[in-house]
Amino acid sequence: MTVETRWDAAAPAEPETAYWMRNLIICLIGSFTTIVAMTLLLPFLPLYVEELGVTDKAAIVQWSGIAYGATFFAAAFVAPLWGRLGDIYGRKLMLVRASLGMTVAISLMGMAGSVWQLVALRLFTGLAGGYASGSMVLVATQTPKHRSAWALGVLSSGIMAGNLVGPLIGGALPPVIGIRGTFLLAGGVIFFTFLATTFLIKEEKSPARKKAAKARGSWASISDKRPAIAMLTIGLLLMLANMSIEPIITVYVAQFVAGAHVTMISGVVMAAAALGSILSASWLGKLADRIGHWTVITAALAAAALLLIPQAFVTSAWQLVVLRFLMGIALGGLLPCITAVIRLNVPDAAAGGILGLSISSQYVGQVAGPVMGGFVGGHIGMRAVFLGTCVLLAIGAIYCWWSARREKRPDRGRNFNSVRHHHVNPNNIE
Repeated sequence: MTVETRWDAAAPAEPETAYWMRNLIICLIGSFTTIVAMTLLLPFLPLYVEELGVTDKAAIVQWSGIAYGATFFAAAFVAPLWGRLGDIYGRKLMLVRASLGMTVAISLMGMAGSVWQLVALRLFTGLAGGYASGSMVLVATQTPKHRSAWALGVLSSGIMAGNLVGPLIGGALPPVIGIRGTFLLAGGVIFFTFLATTFLIKEEKSPARKKAAKARGSWASISDKRPAIAMLTIGLLLMLANMSIEPIITVYVAQFVAGAHVTMISGVVMAAAALGSILSASWLGKLADRIGHWTVITAALAAAALLLIPQAFVTSAWQLVVLRFLMGIALGGLLPCITAVIRLNVPDAAAGGILGLSISSQYVGQVAGPVMGGFVGGHIGMRAVFLGTCVLLAIGAIYCWWSARREKRPDRGRNFNSVRHHHVNPNNIE
């Protein structure tokens, strides 16, 4: 029978996991600060574009969108490359590279002389950055397997907290120190992240992993690719479904909120989902470590799908806030569980490359989701966005349930290169 391997808590700590808690703390702080630096420009980005010489209102909006999306566009292409290089040369080196690259790029944004330079620097940030995604790879591969989903949940909470705090800081700092000063301060903060990463994170050398990663490509080294394919699909579907709602929130809230309160209530609605995910990520990760990652993923997708149905028929803002908060709780543990399943089903030598592919698939969903949501909302109706997203998540839940049943078949074997000091938990079959 196929079962999820558990590492015995009484067994001697493996070299690569000896510093896992300290690594988690540094990655948590580093991911939070880099995400804050990445997102603090949202409130003042149009103002900065105008300051750089763009005067037409439509052009300001267009260039703001291009500048913001450039980072994610570039990152989607290079995430698998950085993941594979991390497999070969070390995951810590990728974090050092990312933090130094982001220090330079974000500091230079405060010195941009034209909108073209701003866009180019945002592209460079996507190409050279990726600290948060690199942290997910390092934590996933350095943490003991029986604590992996909990650790990834804690890290995910820090990343989501950065997404919440960044725009708040971006709204408060420019009136005090100016837009350019805000970029320079953010670059300085990331420089301290670079120093902490360089001197405090410990990663044991693994010549065997390096040799294996060089000898075979990440994808070719996986004997059973189906769990990885399932998680890549679920990750893309999750981000596509989650982001499809964002473009219509303000317009949807305006149907039952009048006046100047529309934007404020819309912000609360958006923040409610993120807050729910922050609160639930580590708890759901811990639960998944105990009862199984496939089980939590399937249940979370099904719960989120059901919660989308009443969102299509709300009659007041508070109803939408509560439902989005509950949906955030349901979805909070998904990304840590997806990462944990990949970690448990691919060899160590291929983990970075496959997790990089997972990050790329999520970026694709993050870009495609708002486009699809805006199109459906504009041409069919806003309720159709919620109900259509419900169908997508329900399909994802069914697909995950089917994949989990297939994983339980008695003729299936594990895909780990080495299994030492383990015992089997019969309640955690994957």
